[in-house]
Amino acid sequence: MADKVVFKPVETREELEALARLAAEIWMDYWPALIGEEQTRYMVEMFHSVEAMERDRAEHGYEYWFIQSETGDVLGYTAGHDEPESGRYYISKVYLKPEARGRHLATRTFAFFDELCRKRGWHAMYLNVNKGNELGLRAYRGNGFQVIDAVVNDIGNGFVMDDYVMERPVSA
Repeated sequence: MADKVVFKPVETREELEALARLAAEIWMDYWPALIGEEQTRYMVEMFHSVEAMERDRAEHGYEYWFIQSETGDVLGYTAGHDEPESGRYYISKVYLKPEARGRHLATRTFAFFDELCRKRGWHAMYLNVNKGNELGLRAYRGNGFQVIDAVVNDIGNGFVMDDYVMERPVSA
């Protein structure tokens, strides 16, 4: 039987600081092999620092959750925001600690977002994934996401994000 998973909202400044430390740990473990250490460090600072997350909350209504075991062990984190203009939810982040990968936590995370979207009346959820992130692509395709676009975004400092945009309808 699969472990129970809890999605704990990140609410306090202390929790946001803990999330930023977790993000740096996960990113520095996983991403340098795909995008290099310099770009990884830049992206951690630009998108996963306390200041970046506070900005995203204020400007875009981002929500953050720790992905935890029922005993409170932090396994990873996830985040996203409503997009009323498109009737969709943008899943910005789904990142797991190395020891938590391969435990079907992505499936449970998307079930969490599916329920959230149904409650809010959204018809779909979508995300961006690096074209070279085979682990992520496999997880997303295995959970019903399909590629709907490809984008290259200049993120500054000479770096780009070369991503697929993937979408999944919300279940009825």
